[in-house]
Amino acid sequence: MQKHLRILANIVAFLILLLGTGALLLWFIANTDSSGNSVGVFQPIEKKDAPMPTELHPEVEKAKNELLNRAKEKGISVVITDGHRSIERQNELYEQGRSGKGSVVTNADGGESYHNYGLAIDFALKTNRGDVVWDTTRDGNGNGKADWMEVVSIAKDLGFEWGGDWSSFKDYPHLQMDFGLSIRELQYGKRPKVEKDTNKATTESESS
Repeated sequence: MQKHLRILANIVAFLILLLGTGALLLWFIANTDSSGNSVGVFQPIEKKDAPMPTELHPEVEKAKNELLNRAKEKGISVVITDGHRSIERQNELYEQGRSGKGSVVTNADGGESYHNYGLAIDFALKTNRGDVVWDTTRDGNGNGKADWMEVVSIAKDLGFEWGGDWSSFKDYPHLQMDFGLSIRELQYGKRPKVEKDTNKATTESESS
């Protein structure tokens, strides 16, 4: 009898552990964005009306230009293939490989990408013949290092986060600056601003 009770107790304990693990997994999936970052579900955020950006954030624009210059000094020609992206364009890209033709290029629907807030760029490389390529192993400047990874290294030094480091959906051409803001916070109206006196980006509410 005692043996049967121990077996029953072990089964119950196992089921409780299994249910708890499943619930934790579902919570994690529901509260992470397309790049695998937490959306801060337990942080109370007051929703504010804020206009959607129509261009790159000044700090991102500045870092983008510096990236191009530093890469050029290394003999690498970088092409920016995408910058600020409208909600409509984001929706079009999201449907690619789903309801539309082509392969899936993003897991972010409209309003779920840092591109939509002017905080991200995509890049590619340009060969001497003028071809635009996404070859991550190419060593066009002949220094024994992959040009792509040299660009990534420069970008990280400038404060960009690289999509190739993501664990869930690796986006090798993608570079972004989130200024400590999650997609959820941006959706709720928070925006990074630039201090006029120091030209340094700070996180503030658009309506403050």
